[in-house]
Amino acid sequence: MKTSFFALFFCLFTLASLAQKSEYSSLTISDSLKQNADAVVRLDQMDIAIASQRSMNIKIQRIVTVLNAQGLSDIEAYQHYDKSTTIKNIEAIVYDAFGNEIKKIKRKDFKDQSAVSGSTLFSDNRVIYLEYTPISYPFTIVYTSEIENSNTAFIPRWYFLGSYNLSVEKSVLNVSYPNNLGFKKKEFQFSDFKIQKTIDTDTKLSYAAVNILARKAEDYSPSSDNLFPKVMMGLEKFHLEGYDGTATTWEAFGKWYADNILTETTVLPEETKTKIKALVGNEKDPIKKAKIIYDYVQKKSRYVNIAVGIGGWKPMLASDVDRLGYGDCKALSNYTKALLQVVDVPSYNTILYGDRNKSNIQSDFVSMQGNHMILAIPTGDNYTWLECTSQDDPFGYQGTFTDDRDVLVVKPEGGAIVRTKIYEDNENTQKDKGAYSIDENGNFSGSISIISEGSQYSKKYGIEHLQPTEKEKHYKDYWDNINNLKINKISFVNDKENIRFTEDAQVTAVNYATILSNKMMFVVDAFNQNTGSVKRIRNRKNPFEIQRGYLDSDEIEINLPAGFTIEFLPSNFELKGKFGEYKTEIVKKDSNKLTYKRSMFLNKGKYSNKEYDEYRLFMEQVAKNDNAKIILTKTN
Repeated sequence: MKTSFFALFFCLFTLASLAQKSEYSSLTISDSLKQNADAVVRLDQMDIAIASQRSMNIKIQRIVTVLNAQGLSDIEAYQHYDKSTTIKNIEAIVYDAFGNEIKKIKRKDFKDQSAVSGSTLFSDNRVIYLEYTPISYPFTIVYTSEIENSNTAFIPRWYFLGSYNLSVEKSVLNVSYPNNLGFKKKEFQFSDFKIQKTIDTDTKLSYAAVNILARKAEDYSPSSDNLFPKVMMGLEKFHLEGYDGTATTWEAFGKWYADNILTETTVLPEETKTKIKALVGNEKDPIKKAKIIYDYVQKKSRYVNIAVGIGGWKPMLASDVDRLGYGDCKALSNYTKALLQVVDVPSYNTILYGDRNKSNIQSDFVSMQGNHMILAIPTGDNYTWLECTSQDDPFGYQGTFTDDRDVLVVKPEGGAIVRTKIYEDNENTQKDKGAYSIDENGNFSGSISIISEGSQYSKKYGIEHLQPTEKEKHYKDYWDNINNLKINKISFVNDKENIRFTEDAQVTAVNYATILSNKMMFVVDAFNQNTGSVKRIRNRKNPFEIQRGYLDSDEIEINLPAGFTIEFLPSNFELKGKFGEYKTEIVKKDSNKLTYKRSMFLNKGKYSNKEYDEYRLFMEQVAKNDNAKIILTKTN
């Protein structure tokens, strides 16, 4: 009887021990949450307590089971801090696949370093983060942190699902706040997800979500930020960088920002003012003055990468940028503004989201937003936009980092939401003009001039700064349809005045054509062939997006080898649809000379998942026709 009691006790103890460990065991995760997932968030909870206009406490608990190496980035165990942010607690515990604790990581074991390299002025901006190398997969990390922040202008957005290939077992957001600060919220992309609002009063807000399944990152998918559920929050009465502010209208918010955050930041030494006035000379045209100033800034300064909100919201002094020759986006924009003031050219600091994926300032949600700053110069009813962080961008060119999105222009009289430059599809051009010859042995020699404008310019102008080996690799990748390619000569003309980039190339390749008996066969389109197929995705879940359209036009002269006649010539081809237009034409000049003409126009747009296969077939037809071949027959 006694033996049975101890056996039962041991059994119960073992089961209790296993139950305790199983909380963090990967064995307890359902198969549905593991499907398509590199990591599973077991719990993601943020508790935000806004005590007053100048005090906010944020607690985070994040438990993540990492299934493979691709899931390491989903741990997200880091915290930025500065003089307005105090880290009260940060720690992590690591568990193995069975829920056994294998490591406890205290604050002293986290990496703590400057968030900005190469800058002494931003030494207060630091990041503390977990650097953990796993022994095996899967494993689970329980991460907790707590911070106090006096800046209440920026309340973190809450993402119920942070990225592709990530699933969430449970996500919780709790917010408490005084009822006199004008707390507000905006919900995004809730309709496709089961998000439950558990509390919504005049002082508290809570959300909960369970079992959000991972989504695969399908080709042409929109940014996860524009697809997954999130909540934006803000206060109408907030505190920022030592100043109390209000965010009731964009006009009022912009005026407050100009009067408080930007005030007294554009003072320059008299010596610099004298130099700038001499540099501009007697020029009267404001835009021509601005071009001179912009060129001066590009040659004098370098960019230090500090996102808005990490390096503070107030730009460093223009006099410091002038002395040191570097700054972040806020600093360089503000410095350029100060120099323009010297020669009586007005300009406005402009806050936006800088990213290759277009992202708007939410115009119906007045609050501190954005991660980047540029400069706006008024030109009549429009603006000329200056990207002050680049040492290479042409004056007034936006490229694909700040184009076609809503931004906040901060004027002395108040803020205004404005749309930046839209590069229309037919403005994003690439024009190819050239010639190639095929000799009697099937060898290829050709020359081509490629002129790129609009958003296509931004993809090209950096090529001239590549090392010789990098340039060769670029063109071998670009013309990967030409086997045995040899680059004989490459030259460039970067016309920054007209924002036009020209590539001139001379190339050769042995055995471009295939010779069998008395037949020779080769692909007509050598220089701008669409060789990339659009992947077939069965049961596609995500919508898809073509962010920027373009227009390619080619005219290539083809010289055929002597002693051959044309047996087969591809027919002219035309394709039209909702996604664009494609057309090819071959004109026979004489027995040994052809002219090949091709145009490809693609529409930008947002499309449903059900339209993806139609797009795939459209591009498949383009690729198939681009691969059309000429067949020649030897005559002697």
